[in-house]
Amino acid sequence: MSDLFGKREPAAPLAEVLRPQSLDEVVGQRHLLGPGKPLRLAFESGKPHSMILWGPPGSGKTTIARLMAKAFDAEFIALSAVFSGVKDIREAVQKAEHTLAASGRGTILFVDEVHRFNKAQQDAFLPYVERGLFTFVGATTENPSFEVNSALLSRAAVYVLEPLSAEDMETLLARASISVDEQAKARLIGFADGDARRLLNAVEILKNTGSQKIDAEFLEQTLAKNLRRFDKGGEQFYDQISALHKAVRGSDADASLYWLLRMLDGGADPLYVGRRLVRMAVEDIGLADPRALRLALDACETYERLGSPEGELALAEAALYLAVAAKSNAVYEAYNAARDFIRADATRPVPLHIRNAPTSLMKNLGYGKGYRYAHDEPDAHSAGQTYLPEGMPAVEWYKPTTRGLEEKIRSRMEELKTRK
Repeated sequence: MSDLFGKREPAAPLAEVLRPQSLDEVVGQRHLLGPGKPLRLAFESGKPHSMILWGPPGSGKTTIARLMAKAFDAEFIALSAVFSGVKDIREAVQKAEHTLAASGRGTILFVDEVHRFNKAQQDAFLPYVERGLFTFVGATTENPSFEVNSALLSRAAVYVLEPLSAEDMETLLARASISVDEQAKARLIGFADGDARRLLNAVEILKNTGSQKIDAEFLEQTLAKNLRRFDKGGEQFYDQISALHKAVRGSDADASLYWLLRMLDGGADPLYVGRRLVRMAVEDIGLADPRALRLALDACETYERLGSPEGELALAEAALYLAVAAKSNAVYEAYNAARDFIRADATRPVPLHIRNAPTSLMKNLGYGKGYRYAHDEPDAHSAGQTYLPEGMPAVEWYKPTTRGLEEKIRSRMEELKTRK
C-alpha cells in the first residue's frame, strides 16, 4: 500500500488501511473541512473544543476525531456507548489525568454512539469537560437535540456530516485500486448508500475473491443482499414516515409511492406502515371520502393474510388512493377542539330529557321527560331539541369542507340549522 496512507498492520481491514492521515485526505464533508469552513478553522485555530459529530454511518466521524488528536498532539481515547459503562468512563478520566500530569498533553475523548448513553452516563462527562481535562467528541447517527442531554449539548459545538456523494465514492474506489466496469461501479456505489465503510468492506470482499473480472453480474452474485441504511428506531425512520404522510396529504401519488417503497425496501414493518396509512385516512381525508379509511383497513388485513411481497401491493394501492382522494382535516380539527374544551371545562351533567330512564324512580325524577324520538319527527329530525349540557356555550367544532362528500354533509347541516 502507498506511503500516502501511512504504515498499517497488513491484516487490517481495507477501511482502516485507507483511513486518512490528514484533513486533505478526507473524502467528502467539504462543507465542514474545505478552506475557510468551520471544522477546518477549528483545526487551524490551535485550540481544540468539544463537539458533537452528527451524521450517518461511514461519513467520517471517527476519522475526524482521530485527526483532531493528531493535529493537537493529544492522547486519543475511544469509547463506544454500546459496550461501555460508568467504569469505562472512570478509567478514561484516570488515563486523561495521568497523561496531563506526566506529559502536560491534553486528551481527545471520543465517544461513539453517544446517544446510547443514558442521562446519568452523559452527565458523568460534564465536570471534566468544564475543567478542561479532556476535549469531548461525541459521534451520533441520531438528532442530538433529542438524544444528547442539554447540559452536554450546551458545552459542545454540533457539526452535521452528510452521506458521501457518488463523486466521493468514486474517489474512494480509485484509492482502493479495484478494477470494475462502469455498470458494476454504479451498482457498488448504490449498494454503499453514502457509507464509505460499507463501500470499502464490499471492495474488500470482491478483492478477496481473486476474480480478474468484476462486472455487475459478478457483484450481484458475490455481495449478499443487504437492506439500505435504515434505522427502524432512529430519526431516518421518522423522517421517512413524515415524508410519506406529507406526500399523501399533498396529493402527490408518485411521491407517496416512492416513500412507501423506500420504507418497505429499508426493512420497515409493513403493518406499521399500514397503521400509519389508516391514520392518514382519518386525519387528512376523513369524511371527504369515507372509503379511504375502509381501503386502508382492508390493505392492512390483506397484508396480514398474504404477507410479503404480495400483501405490499395492497399497501401501495391504499397509499395511492389516499393520495388522490379528496382531502379534509375537519374531523381531526373537530376532535382536537372538543377534546381541548372538555379538558379545560367542568364536569357538566347530562340534561334530564336525554337521560336514560329504565326504572320507575328515574322516570319520577324526570329522566327522559320531554324527549322527542327523532324517527317520529318529519325527516327523522327533532327540530329545536337540544343535546348539549345546559348552560354550555354554543359550539361549532365540526366544520365540513366543500370537498368530496363533505360538500353534501355541509349542505345538510346548514339546512337542518334553518329548521325550528
